[in-house]
Amino acid sequence: MNMRTNWLAFLFAILLPTLAAAQPARSIRLQVPLDSIQLSDPFILADKKTHLYYMTGTGGLLWKSRDLKRWDGPYAVAQPDPASWMGPKPMIWAAEIHPYKGKYYYFATFTNEALKISATDGRQLDRRACHVLVSDRPDGPYKPMRDATYLPANRLTLDATLWVEKDQPYLVYCDEWLNDMNGTVEKIALKPDLSGTTGEAQVLFRATDSPWSREDPRSGPARPNKVTDGPYVFRTGTGRLGMVWTSWIYDVYTQGVAYSTSGTLAGPWTQEPSPITPPNFGHGMLFKSFEGKSLMAIHSHRSEGGRYIRVPHLFEVDLTGDKLVLGKAYRP
Repeated sequence: MNMRTNWLAFLFAILLPTLAAAQPARSIRLQVPLDSIQLSDPFILADKKTHLYYMTGTGGLLWKSRDLKRWDGPYAVAQPDPASWMGPKPMIWAAEIHPYKGKYYYFATFTNEALKISATDGRQLDRRACHVLVSDRPDGPYKPMRDATYLPANRLTLDATLWVEKDQPYLVYCDEWLNDMNGTVEKIALKPDLSGTTGEAQVLFRATDSPWSREDPRSGPARPNKVTDGPYVFRTGTGRLGMVWTSWIYDVYTQGVAYSTSGTLAGPWTQEPSPITPPNFGHGMLFKSFEGKSLMAIHSHRSEGGRYIRVPHLFEVDLTGDKLVLGKAYRP
């Protein structure tokens, strides 16, 4: 597949669970094995207060588990304001749940097909942006706070995550490649209660900085891919600051890793020369199990019978040294 065909298939595939989430009736399934759940962009919160795992991702739905092996769900937990720019039934992508100062915050990407913005070349694009909701409980409901927007309305942004540095919270996100045909990973300071952003955004790196991603321009040699996707920030056991993020190698969804040479979010960031995960895995995040095992949640990405299938997986990771080292698949 060429890049455009591949990206359209990718968008169509992640819209399916989102459209399903918009339906009013949904049955709750109990004790579902992890590999029987279709979910992209999985994010797992190991909540110490409730001693439960909460898994969310694209689609605006939530799964709960006591052991990472069997899951109950899906539960609808996001309640954005229907009178806001998001509209009554926004698509919800790449949701994450972060505990912070006694509350739980729902970082997600919302898309309203009824609103359009213009790309730099004049193309009309569905409005899509990162936003944060809040709840007193990990299983929601998650509702809006004060600010109507977190990022400029004329830019497509996605895959927001939280990072706190010296007591200052930051929104780390992707400025989508559709804006300027070269995606970025950026940061912007959050207000103390995460109800909005403050100051100016800073570009941390661009998609074309990657030495491992590739796309076929149809004429001439291969070039770096334009997509940035799924950033997640972490520290190694030695205190080194790293970030996993995802792009493509031709038609293969692939995750790499970058490290900050300053040890701070401001960077500069240097890219590892090779991907960190096997082919057709991407959009990963890191967490610790209640037993103290470091794990990566990630989804596989494959075509099956003309459909794109995404299933969450777990991998062991070693963070004790200076670099993230991916281990074997983890099957609880």
